[in-house]
Amino acid sequence: MTKNKHLTQEERNIIEQWLIKRESFKSIGRELRKDPTTISKEIRNHLQFKQTGCYGRPFNDCRNRINCPVQHLCGNRRCKRYCCFCNTHRCSESCPDYHQETCRKLSKPPYTCNGCESKRSCTLEKRFYSATKAQKEYEEVRSESRQGIQLTQEDALRLDELISPLLRKGQSLHHICVNHVDEIMVDERTLYNYVEAGIFSARNLDMPRVVRMGKRKKKKDGFKVDKKCRIKRTYPDFLEFMNQNPDTTVVEMDTVEGKKGGKALLTLHFTVPQFMLAFIRDANTSHSVSAIFNMLWRVLGPDAFRMLFQVVLGDNGSEFSNPSAIELDPQGQYRTRVFYCDPQASYQKPAVENNHTLIRRIIPKGTPMDSFNQEDITCMMNHINSYKRANLGNKSPYEVFVALYGEESLRKMGAQLIPADEIILRPYLLEK
Repeated sequence: MTKNKHLTQEERNIIEQWLIKRESFKSIGRELRKDPTTISKEIRNHLQFKQTGCYGRPFNDCRNRINCPVQHLCGNRRCKRYCCFCNTHRCSESCPDYHQETCRKLSKPPYTCNGCESKRSCTLEKRFYSATKAQKEYEEVRSESRQGIQLTQEDALRLDELISPLLRKGQSLHHICVNHVDEIMVDERTLYNYVEAGIFSARNLDMPRVVRMGKRKKKKDGFKVDKKCRIKRTYPDFLEFMNQNPDTTVVEMDTVEGKKGGKALLTLHFTVPQFMLAFIRDANTSHSVSAIFNMLWRVLGPDAFRMLFQVVLGDNGSEFSNPSAIELDPQGQYRTRVFYCDPQASYQKPAVENNHTLIRRIIPKGTPMDSFNQEDITCMMNHINSYKRANLGNKSPYEVFVALYGEESLRKMGAQLIPADEIILRPYLLEK
């Protein structure tokens, strides 16, 4: 059997055709002269998930869907259809008796529905292997893996503070990467190169004098925790999702940086009430972003969180490249959906970008944020959210948010209404 060779488009076509014929991994491997585990990994790494129903029935993955008598979940009392047959409203969004069901056949080989005889009558989530899409994903990952990563002195210091103490304890770089993947944000092979170059203090070298990285002509993308994070989460996917779910609440997510390499803000902007939350983070990493969403999940509770954060729209920053950590709750169930704007297209989330101008009145661009704590940022956002807007009918975002969602969630998040004459939008608001 051939080893250490990448699969080609033709070989992937054969895999797809033989899956339709319900052939085993061993048979496919024998045909391609590959190990069966290679075939298994190829299929599992490139599964396409589709939430489609069957003839006469929409997608429904509730285990109680058969002969379910529930009606009027959408609030339309004149509707005579059972909710399990509804094409416009999903039971999973509001039914208290909803329990997700996954086809047990998908937990064992061949892990796909390609050759399943029941797929035309199944309303559960389906999984398919597509040779064309698998080849495209492979080419995207290969391209990203060959892109260089620019290491600034600030990033090198942050990595040294995390990695060097663990190296001194005798831990391997692989072990460190596995346990801190979304804090390190650098590939394991790259870390080995840095160690060999003597960048880390664990190698008895003074790193700030060693690291002298010149600016590149073209800035490379940062390290992606999940290199496939944009698959099914692109801006066209977002538009399609919103077209199918027009009443969904959208929260725009972005980062506000102070001094490069220092503390940064995560901003979450509710587009309808124009209400914005901001959270201070010690470093602009994926781990810090998912930690904030986990905190909001605990503070608000599952029901309030799912109501407020139905869809999150962010840009392509590397700090947002671990969408699963944001989307899934501790039990592995979906609590929100994450989508990405197109590269260099900040106009696709204009609400959060416009609201950043108010933050810049208080924290001018380039101002270090290292001296600020969360109390300072909450105070700043209380003043901004109490500022009345003409496009809100001369109401403040705080007042509109209360009218839409109530005041209890705001109290849990520390938000307060500032009297109109006491609002300050100048840097001295945060002076100590």
